[in-house]
Amino acid sequence: MAQVLVGSVLRRLLPNWRQPARIVVLAFALAATCGTVLLMLPVSSESGEPTGVVDALFTAVSAVCVTGLTVVDTPGHWSTVGEVVILGLIQLGGLGIMTTATLLGLLVSRRFALRLTLTAQAETKALDLGDARRVVRGVVSVSLVFELIVALLLAARFLTGYDYDLDRALYHGIFHAVSAFNNAGFALYTDNLMGFVTDPWICLPISVAVLAGGLGFPVWLELWRHLRRTRRRWSMHVKITVLTTSLLLVAGVAVITIAEWNNPETLGGFSAGGKLLAGFFHGVMPRTAGFNSLDMGEMESGTLLVTDILMFIGGGSAGTAGGIKVTTFALLAFVIYAEVRGEPSVHVFGRKLPATVQRQALTVALLSVAAVVSGTLLLLTLSPFRIESVLFEAVSAFATVGLSTGITPELNSAAHLVLVVLMFLGRVGPITLASALALRERTRRYELPEERPIVG
Repeated sequence: MAQVLVGSVLRRLLPNWRQPARIVVLAFALAATCGTVLLMLPVSSESGEPTGVVDALFTAVSAVCVTGLTVVDTPGHWSTVGEVVILGLIQLGGLGIMTTATLLGLLVSRRFALRLTLTAQAETKALDLGDARRVVRGVVSVSLVFELIVALLLAARFLTGYDYDLDRALYHGIFHAVSAFNNAGFALYTDNLMGFVTDPWICLPISVAVLAGGLGFPVWLELWRHLRRTRRRWSMHVKITVLTTSLLLVAGVAVITIAEWNNPETLGGFSAGGKLLAGFFHGVMPRTAGFNSLDMGEMESGTLLVTDILMFIGGGSAGTAGGIKVTTFALLAFVIYAEVRGEPSVHVFGRKLPATVQRQALTVALLSVAAVVSGTLLLLTLSPFRIESVLFEAVSAFATVGLSTGITPELNSAAHLVLVVLMFLGRVGPITLASALALRERTRRYELPEERPIVG
């Protein structure tokens, strides 16, 4: 009876609410709203005073969208209750992202597989409840395994290397492990992780967790099947994700380390080993995790620009990373390569890439550029800061990274709301847009006469 009543209300308030893309938006909006209310409660703040609605909303959206941008000092402003609320929102957002994106991808792929097999008079299975249950169980299992391992490693280091008592070591280990795997970037220290810049026992487990969460559940599932020899051939998606992620990681680490090597405000004062560790850490973080062990505001302009690019590209699809995703970036590169060579079709790893997928990748990329540019222009209007700092915050918000040059807490409420919109769009936008474009594909019954405009 209750389900019927809820369904009736939703149908009246939200026509076509059953569409997957709309459900995703509604779910994240509801989670952010509940988080805002909880963070506004006096018990959630260290002072016992209610938190303003804008600050609570910003923090809740940043947590549920696993971004990591903050407008108040996390350990200084929020009580243990508030920190647990933030942790819960991060976990909910991370699991929701991976589950939702994987299910939507499965729905899209099964739909087109069904269409092809029907054309060939064959038989196939459509998406059923068993698939959904297996996906949810798999996502939860992968998340908990990685988070548990990293939490234990961090807790052991806090316990033995920094003289934390057991409760505090476990709490800090769990918080940072969950924040890392979900690419959130929230930390329980005012200076984020700058106090651990040369500690490999802290930086390396967090880096591994960030990379693991950013690859995406479909990649881990296929790699697991490959190890068990139940699947011998990697799919195009896994090949693109692993190869592109590896190339961007190596390039990012190399460029950032070289650019900052002699900068006295960042890497300049460390030994060679410390420089390499900090350079690797900051080459990983633009995978859309907002941890920092160096002061981002003191980095060279070239480093910030490279970080902008890496943040905008993001991580793997159906993972906790944001950005336009490495698959979108790689597919556009393959399209350009084919066009330069004058080839009539795009081939990727021995497979032909459908024209619809090319258009979807282009649409996601260009609309993402439009969102970042619009947000940057609004922030420039609402703040006195330079364009490189403002652009960095806008890209960081839209790509749900959380890295900051330090200007976010100094922005006014209107600018904070702009960043809130960018974070929300960046989190649910690429997922819902890509699935909506794929599910809305229709066959044209006629074609108009062809004509070529002048290009270039």
